[in-house]
Amino acid sequence: MLGQTVGGRYQILTQLGGGGFSTTFIAQDIQRPGNPQCVVKHFKPISTDPYTLQEAKRLFHLEAATLEKLGKHDQIPQLLAHFAENEEFYLVQELITGHDLSQELPPLKQPLTEAEVIKLLKDILEVLAFVHQQNVIHRDIKPANIRRRDTDGKIVLIDFGAVKQISVQKTNIQGQTSMTVAIGTPGYMPSEQANQVPKLSSDIYAVGIIGIQALTDTNFSNFGIQGLPIHPKTGEIDWHNQAKVSPKLASVLDKMVRYDFRQRYQTADEALQAIQKLLPKSPPWKIWIGVGFIAAMIPVVLLLFQAITPKENLLSYENANAGVKIKYPQGWERQDIQNILTQELVTFLSPPENDVDKFQEKLTINVGDFPGTLDESKDVFIKEIQNTVSEANIVNTSTATLANKRANQLVFTGKNGENRLKHLQIWTLQNDQAYVITYTAAIDDYDKFLPIAEKMIQSFQIE
Repeated sequence: MLGQTVGGRYQILTQLGGGGFSTTFIAQDIQRPGNPQCVVKHFKPISTDPYTLQEAKRLFHLEAATLEKLGKHDQIPQLLAHFAENEEFYLVQELITGHDLSQELPPLKQPLTEAEVIKLLKDILEVLAFVHQQNVIHRDIKPANIRRRDTDGKIVLIDFGAVKQISVQKTNIQGQTSMTVAIGTPGYMPSEQANQVPKLSSDIYAVGIIGIQALTDTNFSNFGIQGLPIHPKTGEIDWHNQAKVSPKLASVLDKMVRYDFRQRYQTADEALQAIQKLLPKSPPWKIWIGVGFIAAMIPVVLLLFQAITPKENLLSYENANAGVKIKYPQGWERQDIQNILTQELVTFLSPPENDVDKFQEKLTINVGDFPGTLDESKDVFIKEIQNTVSEANIVNTSTATLANKRANQLVFTGKNGENRLKHLQIWTLQNDQAYVITYTAAIDDYDKFLPIAEKMIQSFQIE
């Protein structure tokens, strides 16, 4: 297919991979300026009889709709197009430049430290939690399907196995369907999935296997039951003597890879909560810069913060009606807004640095009705940003803590007149109310004033 154009616009450049009934290519979109590259996945149904083709078409459109929904997450490729030609099916997705996780793990690399494994599991499970919240099973989690993105170093979950069902399912004249092979990869696929009855916890098994792989020197070319011994009494994978691991992490991984799916964590969110308990306790003055915590910068940042805003110069703001409190630097201007339409309570403005300071950094508190869940709110907030902020670009999404409650956090950029701005937005929910704090600064000044904004956010309380 190299050199061919499919869908009237996607010119195939090179083959990425393939096997069985599907092939993946890198292509260029010849109808867009600059001919940007993308990924084209080509599926051939196992049979071309009318019954199988009809069912394949139904599955194809259903799975495309699922990928469209999942692609809203920053760490899942966006679906760009889907179409059928000559009774074969094509998906076009965003190209993620980077490398897959197999290049970071044994046997190609040395085993990771326990701290590195815990962070890796956390990063994978945070994305998988979004997938499971949509009631979607990935079905083919393995290092080759987890990419480390070049632009920000974040992991991206690719190649959802459910789509492969299009290629390997056959339908008879009575409309009954059967799978010709199980979807998944041996070694990372638990028994129930091999028996073609995957569960959400089947994905948890695969993530647990990756965690064990990261800790051990085992050759993973035939990993799984073939790669590590099975304990004669328990029937579980016997891996502890292959790695340097604490009892707490070993216990979590053991539960993730239980043979009986009912004994595992049932969703990625459950497994994530267990992993988060293993993270080192952070001091209340921790500072997040960009995509991660830079431990070496803490003493420097603390000294800078103390120089700019000494503890004794912090003032208190309280709004009894909204039930909120926060501390802010004495030199910052306070503007009480009480805007019913925008739900803004108050804005704090940094003092101008000089006569030509074009934008005063600010921190705004909004409190308004939100009857949904915290997980549901993420999509709502992102959509609102995309609809209201000029040239909006979501840089980072993550979970956080606000007023000792679980919270969501977004970092995004945009344009306001001539100013290019960067924003940190963090929010939590209580009693159908959303409590939102937004820090805004010129892009060049964002990191400079972030420690002050973080200190203010840390002091925020909900009565």
